[in-house]
Amino acid sequence: MLMFDGDTDVKEELPQYSPATNLDASSTREKHPEVVLVSEADNAVQGAKTKIGKLVHRTTAQLAKWGLEVNGITPIPEEQRTDKRLYQFFFAWFSANANILTLSAGTVGPAYYELGIRDSCYVILVVDIIVCAFPAFFATFGPKLGTRSMVQSRFSWGYYGAIIPSVLNVLSMQGYLVINTIIGGQTLAEVSSHLNATLGIVIIALCSLAITFCGCHVLHWYEALIWIPNVIAFIIMLGVGGKQLASAPVASPEPASPAMVLSFGSSLAATVVAWAPVTPDYGVYHDKDAPVWKTFLYAYLGFFVSSVPMHMIGASFAAAALSVPAWEAGMNDGNSVGGLVSAVLAPTGRFGKFLLVLLSLTAPSACAPTMYTVCTSFMTIHRAFARVPRFLVAVLSTAILIPLAIIGANRFYDTFVDILALIGYWIAPFCAIVMTEHFVFRRNYSLAAYNVPDAWDDPSHPNLARSWAALAALAAAVAIIVPCIQQTWYTGPIAERGSTGDLGMLVGFVVSVPAYAAARSVECWWAGRGRKRESGSSGMP
Repeated sequence: MLMFDGDTDVKEELPQYSPATNLDASSTREKHPEVVLVSEADNAVQGAKTKIGKLVHRTTAQLAKWGLEVNGITPIPEEQRTDKRLYQFFFAWFSANANILTLSAGTVGPAYYELGIRDSCYVILVVDIIVCAFPAFFATFGPKLGTRSMVQSRFSWGYYGAIIPSVLNVLSMQGYLVINTIIGGQTLAEVSSHLNATLGIVIIALCSLAITFCGCHVLHWYEALIWIPNVIAFIIMLGVGGKQLASAPVASPEPASPAMVLSFGSSLAATVVAWAPVTPDYGVYHDKDAPVWKTFLYAYLGFFVSSVPMHMIGASFAAAALSVPAWEAGMNDGNSVGGLVSAVLAPTGRFGKFLLVLLSLTAPSACAPTMYTVCTSFMTIHRAFARVPRFLVAVLSTAILIPLAIIGANRFYDTFVDILALIGYWIAPFCAIVMTEHFVFRRNYSLAAYNVPDAWDDPSHPNLARSWAALAALAAAVAIIVPCIQQTWYTGPIAERGSTGDLGMLVGFVVSVPAYAAARSVECWWAGRGRKRESGSSGMP
């Protein structure tokens, strides 16, 4: 722990740094003692009494002096949401997806589900057109509300109910970090015989930690530039391997079954929709008065313009590898996307090695945003966690990430598909619940709809939903998802009998919408009756 009451031997005066909040925590506690406020001024290190706590506090204060972000999960007030550079929404998500990590998601179709180039590309185009809208919509919450994604979820899941998606988001994003770090590490290992995947994983993880350490502003600057070497490298890949791609068979080795197509579509959708609980975190400083459609459009184009080509390039090279022995050997039975890229670039010699270094060291363009959201989601789970500085949570995330990635690297595609499936199963009802709350019950971003300053950390505030409606919808979704699962570790009865493929993510979303709408309507009706009884008992008209 950072503080112990018994350890007060050090009387040294500590520097203070200004919290990014317009809330006066002390005065609010006096007026509303039942409210649980977590502001930057309440950070555990702010009043730390141990030597370790004082050291952490000095570090935080120094980071603030350097202009790095030290804010926690306190909503950003309106006067600080003034950044008019909305184009950053495009570059943030274009860079996060225009890389070898997104390319690897496309390779799953041919490498794991045995689809051909044509079938894979059809699935990719249809899925990406639809699912890119989900993270783009969630991005609009950042500028309008100034809340991190899991804090915003309290307005639909309730204060205590939101603990569930916060925990799941930490686990999912940590799993996604494992995938991304494996791919970056494997690619870096192909540069030299003196490197291996383990060392590559450590290097990528530490680079991601460094960027996350600096905060949101540095991350936006990084994402605005890092896409350039990636795009150049992929253009060269197409030029070098174009002849083999052109001669590769476009049809599937065997006729594609609906189960294969739907399962690949679900895995692909999970990679994109998984960004939905991430995107709000990177718009909390942007212009609160910006039109919603403009924020949505920038974010949507960022995802779509990067995801479609990367997915299609990955699918094309993975499918063509079956007819190119050097590429197939590089893939190592589907366990090394980095090996495939290295084999494609091999004819370019040392220049190809240089491109491999660029591709691998730009992996943090996807890892850093993910790690940042791991931190904010972790801090939303409990008020005690919110008092831990974000950079310490990032260090903890990295310490967990590295050994898991080293273990998972030996069976990449099994690890990849399993993690994506688990993400998709919970992210679908999560998105359905948040979107239904917004479109059906809130309908806009106004203070009347979302009373963020007063309600965000008050469990009993009437502007927050009660948790049971979301929990009822989640229970209904789980009840239908489980029979529809089709994975190597479990196949549900519906998936087994109907040969439908994995429909878990799709049906989870479809069922959650009416289930939540009905439960929330009952909740609103009951709350309205309660308010009438209270006003009647107090003699109010």
